[in-house]
Amino acid sequence: MPRRSEIKISRVTLCLAMVAACSGVALGTDWICVGGDRGNMRYSALSQITRENVNQLRVAWVYHTGELDRPQQKIIECTPVVVDGVMYITTGHLRVVALNAATGQEIWQFDPFADGGPSTPLASGGVNRGVAYWSDGQPNGLRRILFGSASGHLYSLDAATGKLDPNFGDGGVKDLREDLEVDIANLAYGPTSAPAIWGDIVMLGFSCGEGPGPAAPGDIRAFDVRTGRQLWRFRTVPRPGEYGNDTWAGDSWKNRGGANAWGGLSVDEASGTVFAGLGSAAFDFYGGDRKGENLFANCTVALDAETGERRWHFQTLHHDLWDHDLPVYPNLVTVTRGGEKVEAVAQVTKTGHLFLFDRQNGNPLFEVRETPVPASDVPGEQAWPTQPIPVKPPPFSRQSMTEENVTDIGEANRKYVLKRLREIRGGPAYNPPSLQGTVVVPGFHGGANWSGASFDPKTEILYVNSNNVPNIITLEAAPENSGYAYKHKGYIQFRDQEGYPAIKPPWGQLNAIDLKSGEFVWRTVLGEYPELTARGVPQTGTENFGGTIVTAGGLVFIGGTKDEKFRAFDKATGELLWEAKLPAGGYATPCTYAVEDRQFVVIAAGGAGKLRTKAGDAIVGFALAN
Repeated sequence: MPRRSEIKISRVTLCLAMVAACSGVALGTDWICVGGDRGNMRYSALSQITRENVNQLRVAWVYHTGELDRPQQKIIECTPVVVDGVMYITTGHLRVVALNAATGQEIWQFDPFADGGPSTPLASGGVNRGVAYWSDGQPNGLRRILFGSASGHLYSLDAATGKLDPNFGDGGVKDLREDLEVDIANLAYGPTSAPAIWGDIVMLGFSCGEGPGPAAPGDIRAFDVRTGRQLWRFRTVPRPGEYGNDTWAGDSWKNRGGANAWGGLSVDEASGTVFAGLGSAAFDFYGGDRKGENLFANCTVALDAETGERRWHFQTLHHDLWDHDLPVYPNLVTVTRGGEKVEAVAQVTKTGHLFLFDRQNGNPLFEVRETPVPASDVPGEQAWPTQPIPVKPPPFSRQSMTEENVTDIGEANRKYVLKRLREIRGGPAYNPPSLQGTVVVPGFHGGANWSGASFDPKTEILYVNSNNVPNIITLEAAPENSGYAYKHKGYIQFRDQEGYPAIKPPWGQLNAIDLKSGEFVWRTVLGEYPELTARGVPQTGTENFGGTIVTAGGLVFIGGTKDEKFRAFDKATGELLWEAKLPAGGYATPCTYAVEDRQFVVIAAGGAGKLRTKAGDAIVGFALAN
């Protein structure tokens, strides 16, 4: 367990009122969960900022975390939570900070590692995407910030002061390695996405190793929000006698890592159901030791929030060999079918598909066909012979790479890529990994990634940003006595001699999908390489990390692109209406809220990360010019 925190209180003038239940549309002025509401629609009914005046947005305030002088620069992937004029964020180095949401002035901060670094490995490099807010619903009652750390700990902080709750866990800290029957002291394990809340229960998905070596279990877990006591645990790799165990050949379920809800959870408060999208089983790229479909890996699952019992599941990818996790929580939406409103679940995927399910039973609302896919020639591997492909909506990312869609940004670039492509295996999606080298398309970053999607309940349009950057996966024999058969040669993106993606642009897109019809409303290129534009190449888009929000003012806001810009698009047409250069890449999902009748839009500009741009330490708030 990390040492006790350092609390710095610069000003405590908070009067936190009772927060109404945040199910359904976020109609108020707050952004009460990282997804706007418990079901993660990422929609705001605020409309002070509109299509007509968005070009008047200006920087209203900037908060600097002060972490740029640290030896290791960390990305900031946090979406702020805003309640009653107070904003709660996490920094790149896993501090929690409360800010005045109108001015960006610091109120308090909590540093779990003030007395030294973490004593356990950090999951996924130590990223964090935000906190959860809980209230007991009583005037002047309890208010807590629940913070799950990649070190494998869950903290409960007083929302007014940032002090640890002495009644929670061990002095305010729950060691999440407890209550497990296996020793994972030396393994990476911990939450990287925000906790989910239902009543007095806090629920967590986890990041853990994905092989080929030992990995911690990816089970979803729930705890008493007042005491930290574990209440239930859903095994994502079922044991003998549990539903789904027969999808694991022999004893291949034993000590199996992965199949984890690292992208977070969604909650239907009315029905008491929690939803998750689960990742691939370890090892990501070779499944000869886990023959079968491998439930519940790559499944959207619905669980009873009180007990953790499975209500339904749908597997979007059988026997994953491509690291094509379900990388994000599903969006809980309502759509019109046959003239009636149907509560539904929309799951975007790394494979570039959108699955739409009936929320009550998990039945697809558009037909899904089991489609034959290529077999594997790696010794011992048995790739699953079919994969589930939705008839609608169409895929929002490329589904093959052949000589026909090789990059066309320059003749030298094309020749370089063609030569490399002829040395390895191109072709369709779901082409299995090989010893020769296989193009993986969409790449390991999607399709969609943890950036996820947003949904407008008024128009029933879903907005998802996507990537078109292929990878090359090459397996090779593992060293003797390693305990596994194969390893891989690295997470290698397929790029040309200049470092640009090997496939024909666009490399980044923003997609608007009508969930009533299952058709695209519009698609637009997202991001730019200015140096390519300068030499006459049409806008290509860039790989992107950080998602959309949508507002009643007619706007879709998104950062995420390598060009370090923050943009607003017309939600009806996809027209770019406004953009601003950030101090560093905005690789996070923004939020919007109102304080004192003024609407703000805020995004973290932490740079660094997988796009390897310069690091930043800013939380930037925008509002209309006064």
